[in-house]
Amino acid sequence: MFVDELDIYAKAGDGGDGVVRWNRAKFRPKGGPAGGNGGNGGDVYVRAVRDLNILSKYTGAKEFIAKNGENGGNESRWGKGSNDLYIDVPIGSLITDKERDRVYELFAEGEEVCILKGGRGGLGNEHFKSSTNRAPEESTEGKPGEEGNFTIELSLVADVGLIGLPNAGKSTLLNNCTNATSQIGAYAFTTLQPHLGNLYGYVLADIPGLIEGAAEGKGLGHKFLRHVTRTKMLLHLVSLEHEDPFLEYSTVRNELSKFDKSLEEKEEWIILTKKDLVEQGYIENIKKKFDKLENRVFIISENDEESVKNLRDELVKHLKSNDQ
Repeated sequence: MFVDELDIYAKAGDGGDGVVRWNRAKFRPKGGPAGGNGGNGGDVYVRAVRDLNILSKYTGAKEFIAKNGENGGNESRWGKGSNDLYIDVPIGSLITDKERDRVYELFAEGEEVCILKGGRGGLGNEHFKSSTNRAPEESTEGKPGEEGNFTIELSLVADVGLIGLPNAGKSTLLNNCTNATSQIGAYAFTTLQPHLGNLYGYVLADIPGLIEGAAEGKGLGHKFLRHVTRTKMLLHLVSLEHEDPFLEYSTVRNELSKFDKSLEEKEEWIILTKKDLVEQGYIENIKKKFDKLENRVFIISENDEESVKNLRDELVKHLKSNDQ
């Protein structure tokens, strides 16, 4: 099961306590102060990894608690500090600290950030020794580690995002272009979660179908709109089966604009699908409307392998040219 949003609780380790101890010597029962300091508690980090499904591994255990530092010992021994705790999250994650109103963004593999600081270890009585206090009885407890509730949200970082109304043919195109296996069905909202495919090293993301009002939460709502903001370019699929394909196209464009104005500037190719289900004259009239947008327009059908191959080849060529 693909998970792109998760609430967790995390706590950094508490610091170990400092202690009161004494060096024992013959004829000096108490001896000098020799209580060690406590060790520091472990910090909590989030770290970006190239595993888009890793959040699904956490659904059964949503608490992440770093270990506490050890207490100080006798003979001036300091307690051992705890190792830091790392929570791996997918590249493209936004982590919101609900208590402190902080947001962390991780968009590069291996990028990491400390979200909770472990408590400092307490001080042993040796620390308080001075020329005026040669036998201190004083020590301090370790400080508690920070804790809090967090929301982890994944915004897919993909080279190409496939968008369009339900049943526009996104899953079919993804499967035909890559090694993905998106579910396909002749009903709305077949895709209830993003699917990814690999096209010669480039990541294509099948974004679930949008409807009018999605930016306000209707249908699948803006739960999936955030994924579109992280794609480098868009393939906007429009089914020629619709009574007014240009209106269907405009509906999705309007929702994208309302959600994030920057999406209007993202490169977009228009893919008119299911050409085998309509007359050629109808296709030509529809294409004239889309040609006015000055976007690249492709007309395909899953039953026309040549049309899909042409789109696939042109897409790879374009992506490679942008890498240079």
